Amino acid sequence: MLSKIKSTTFLAILACFLWSTAFVGIKIGLEYTSPMQFAGTRFFLSGLMLLPLVSSWSRLREDLKMHFPVFLKIAFFQTFVLYTLFYQGINLVEGATTAIIIGSQPLFTALVAHISLKNDLLTMRKFRTIIIGIVGIVMVAFEKGMNFSGSTLYGQLTGVGLLVLANMASGYGNVLVSRQSDLKISPVGLSAVQLIIGGLGLFSISFFVEPFHGFVFEWPYYVSLFWLSFLSAAAFALWFTLLNRPGVKVSDLNIWKFIIPVFGALFSWLIIPDEVPTVLQIAGMFFIGLSLVLYNLQNRKRRL
Repeated sequence: MLSKIKSTTFLAILACFLWSTAFVGIKIGLEYTSPMQFAGTRFFLSGLMLLPLVSSWSRLREDLKMHFPVFLKIAFFQTFVLYTLFYQGINLVEGATTAIIIGSQPLFTALVAHISLKNDLLTMRKFRTIIIGIVGIVMVAFEKGMNFSGSTLYGQLTGVGLLVLANMASGYGNVLVSRQSDLKISPVGLSAVQLIIGGLGLFSISFFVEPFHGFVFEWPYYVSLFWLSFLSAAAFALWFTLLNRPGVKVSDLNIWKFIIPVFGALFSWLIIPDEVPTVLQIAGMFFIGLSLVLYNLQNRKRRL
């Protein structure tokens, strides 16, 4: 039992570590193409990368035949809706505001799980732990500045609303993956197919909101695209596997996402020459670490 808990913790941290590296790749890729097209291509390729890892093709075909609406619903919320709202939102809201709203995703996931799952209620202890983590997120992100690219108050509020809805879509997508564990669908197969469907949906909708740039770019674009596709394939496969493990709660697992901005800040300090840590950011990381320590202590007491 203890080894399984340690394995879940390690894999959750590994998935969050992979997601935290996306910032640099996205920044490079968007120098060459538009957000929705880039995201659609990225997730479609991620799904293709996972297909060879499916343990049984006959099982996947049977799962698709019997449970295709499940695949479609998860792809819709977990990839298509989430990243459509995310990319449209960040076009209106930038800087610390975006980081704070996205960084508070564990709270929205916990709220969605509280409403949707009877065995995953938002207790006061869990709520306090999440709030401490969000305080850390605010402190880490605040140094970036509270800037808005929207020229009007309406644009700013719209952007915030879209990012909040993106958090809720992510939370509901996690709940859907957890719910289908009784169906015994292969987590890798589910992740692969939903990424392919979601990626195709994002790329298709991009034709209505963005100009098409083709696929002839310089080599940095393809390096960033390959890395982002790989990390998405690996991280989603790990996350879906964990959500399907018996005893793993959606809200508990998502608390580990607080470490994504910590890893992201560390990468920025290491890679970007002008990025240096500040006292406020370090203090914010302390609060994030404190929230994770409290979370683990509470879980340990519950198991004793």
